[in-house]
Amino acid sequence: MAHFGYHASHEQYAPSTLLAHVQSAERAGFACAMSSEHFKPWSNAQGHAGHAWSWLGAALATTRLPFGIITAPGYRHHPAVLAQSAATLSEMFPDRLWLALGSGQRLNEDITGLAWPEKAERTARLAECACVIRALFEGETVTHRGRVTVVDAKLYSRPSKAPLLLGGAVTADTARKVAAWADGLVTVGIEPDKLRPVVEAFREGGGADKPVFLQTKVGWDTDPDRALAEAHGQWASNMLEGDANWDLRSPEDFETASRFVRPEDVHGCVRVSDDLGRQAAWLAELAEIGFEEIIIHQVGRNQDAFIEAFGARVLPQLRV
Repeated sequence: MAHFGYHASHEQYAPSTLLAHVQSAERAGFACAMSSEHFKPWSNAQGHAGHAWSWLGAALATTRLPFGIITAPGYRHHPAVLAQSAATLSEMFPDRLWLALGSGQRLNEDITGLAWPEKAERTARLAECACVIRALFEGETVTHRGRVTVVDAKLYSRPSKAPLLLGGAVTADTARKVAAWADGLVTVGIEPDKLRPVVEAFREGGGADKPVFLQTKVGWDTDPDRALAEAHGQWASNMLEGDANWDLRSPEDFETASRFVRPEDVHGCVRVSDDLGRQAAWLAELAEIGFEEIIIHQVGRNQDAFIEAFGARVLPQLRV
C-alpha cells in the first residue's frame, strides 16, 4: 500500500511557514514528506526559495516523518558536498531520508555561470555525479576527473546505512537511463496513462525490483472557482511543455512564456476539484500503479485548510 505524503514547496512559502506546515501535516496523518530544492521560484507570484538543505535539518528534528529531496548535482551543488549533506542528515536521522538526483533546470543552476548544456550532456553529467556520490556513501576516497572534478574526497561522518539514491525522471527515455545507477525512481504527474510508461521504462532499464515514488499536484478548495483561480495563479508558469521548463533562466522568463495559459489549461497538470471524494479516487487510481510513496502537492495557498481536510476526509479513504 502506498504511503501518502505532503510536499513542501519552498518556491511558495517562507521556510518558517513551511516548517509549520509539515508539522501540521504529520499531526493530520500524512505519512511522509518531500522537499523541493530551488534557488529561484518559478514565478514572482510564488515568491520564495529557501535553502532546502538547511530547512531539512529543522524539519527532521521537529517531526518523525521520513523526507525526500530532489536536487541537481554538478552545477550549483558539487556532488561531494551533496553526499556530505545527505550523509550528515542520515547519520542524525537514520532511515528517514531519500536523495533523488535530476539533470537540473537552468532556472536554478544558471547562477554559477557555467554553460548550460543540452539534455544528453546533462544526463551524462548526472550519471557521473551519481557514481561519485555512491562511492562516497560507501566510504571510498574518491578522485575523479571528468565532467566534474573530485580530488581525494572522503566522508568521515557516514550513517550506518546510506540513504536511497533515486533517479528523477519525467520521460520514459530518462527513466530507462537512470535505472542503470539509481536505487529507485521519482517522477511527477497526475495521469496514470502517462505515468505507467515512465515506470515501465525504469523497470525495463534495470529497476525491476526497485521502489518508485511519485509527486502529484492537486488544487483543492471548498469553493471550486477559488480552487481553479488559485491553481492558475500559482502554477500557470509550470504548465510549459517541451524543453522550456529546463532551459528558461528566470521567473520573468517563465511568466512571459506562460502568459497565454488559461485557467482551464491548468487541468492538464493539476487535479483541480472541490470534491474530496473525487480527490481521493484520483489518488487511489495512482496508487494502483505501485508507487511506494505518493507525495501530494497542494498548489493553492490554503495549506492549513488543505491539511485539515485531506487529513480528516481523504487519507482515511486511502488507508482502507
